[in-house]
Amino acid sequence: MSIQNKVNLITYPDSLGSNLLELHYVLRRYLEHAVGGVHLLPFYPSSADRGFSPLTYDEVDPAFGTWGDIEMIGRDFDLTFDFMVNHISRQSSYFQDYIEKGQDSKYADMFLSFNKLSPDGEIDEEILAKVYTRKPRPPFTMVERADGSREKIWCTFDYEQIDLDLQSPITKEVIRNYLIRLARTNAKMIRMDAIAYTTHELGTNCFFLEPQIWEVLDWLKEYIAPFDTIMLPEVHEHYSYHLKIAAKGYWTYDFALPMLVLHTLYHHTSERLKNWFRICPRHQLTTLDTHDGMGVVDVKDLLTPEEIDRTMNGLDEKGSNTRKLYSGEEYQNLDVYQVNCTYYSALECNDDSYIAARTIQFFAPGIPQVYYVGLLAGENDIELVERTKNGRDINRHNYTLDEIEDAIQKPVVQRLLKLMEFRNSYPAFDGQFVIKEAPDDHLQLAWTQAPYHATAHIDLNTYVSEITYYDHIRRKNISFIV
Repeated sequence: MSIQNKVNLITYPDSLGSNLLELHYVLRRYLEHAVGGVHLLPFYPSSADRGFSPLTYDEVDPAFGTWGDIEMIGRDFDLTFDFMVNHISRQSSYFQDYIEKGQDSKYADMFLSFNKLSPDGEIDEEILAKVYTRKPRPPFTMVERADGSREKIWCTFDYEQIDLDLQSPITKEVIRNYLIRLARTNAKMIRMDAIAYTTHELGTNCFFLEPQIWEVLDWLKEYIAPFDTIMLPEVHEHYSYHLKIAAKGYWTYDFALPMLVLHTLYHHTSERLKNWFRICPRHQLTTLDTHDGMGVVDVKDLLTPEEIDRTMNGLDEKGSNTRKLYSGEEYQNLDVYQVNCTYYSALECNDDSYIAARTIQFFAPGIPQVYYVGLLAGENDIELVERTKNGRDINRHNYTLDEIEDAIQKPVVQRLLKLMEFRNSYPAFDGQFVIKEAPDDHLQLAWTQAPYHATAHIDLNTYVSEITYYDHIRRKNISFIV
């Protein structure tokens, strides 16, 4: 594979320092051995959603830096870029040209006008109600032109994020050029954001429709594969979607892990987590925290409804009651499928519990990703979320260089960095994964690649994590408490 089996960092271009130049400095100064790759969240010019409403992929937002800055980071770390395959910004030149010229625009066919979908430009509410959206509103926006004419346009997410018609030749041409451009710019992996929303068929939920979704993935892969760039489909839903994606040979995410680990640590039981580890994909990226919230729908049927409720209630108690306070309409965050909270706060800022969670993640099948707030054991940023009224900002604090220097010195962060360095350097993680026998209130996970072997033993009552590994130089087993 073209991507290293090492811990990846997820960060915005202006979250560890104020721009890409400072980010590179932080990576080289503090994280050179702890991080093998960087998932660089959108750095393109964008009109909303902190980069996820791109105007273009040909430019780097000047506030962050230049392509040269990104190429410099790519010399030292594997890079993952985002491609918002479902939509583009309302302010993009493509959509603005369409607003101005209507059907005379060369880009008219890029978008899903209701006039294209229905003879009279209208779609029954019953049909629209079937569409799977994350927001409690119909999946369209109204465009009003200078001449007073009005037109409904398909819009699944924010009104600044206009859906693309991936069946259109002009859309395919635009996407092709963008993907080739990104794949040539040091990208080891490109994440296809919101891929499940690219399939549209009236009368269905328009979500991950088969076989259309596989056709879309095949032609997207066609443009990046020649550059040895891996495609990562992003789907937040039931775990069975990830099993399907993996069965087709694609990399995928373990979005079930965050809630499963909370359930394991809150309730001192390893049964559900071990069941998941037996069946989960092997070519996956594992997460505990990301720029979004912790997924709930992802864990359905891996936990019972009662177990989910119990874990959510525990999260309310331990995570400063963030779900009830900062997920309502006032905070512009009506997604019911995610919980907004830093992972450190979700574990009551308990260092041992937090390190236990990361030990589980790093010994799970797949390549671990660590979100920048989690890297620094960040707590809920109540001040930021109350200022912006955006629930997700509770886990999106931007760190200055001085704040980073202070946070790095925290004992829990030093423990985490040591664990990350071990995960990156020990050869057994390229071998076979084994779940060892242990009582339900303990967890033992092991990796073996002869002569190397490493076992993590997590006590789910005390949260003490101990790693035992074979030191081939001293030719004996060594143990240490993480």
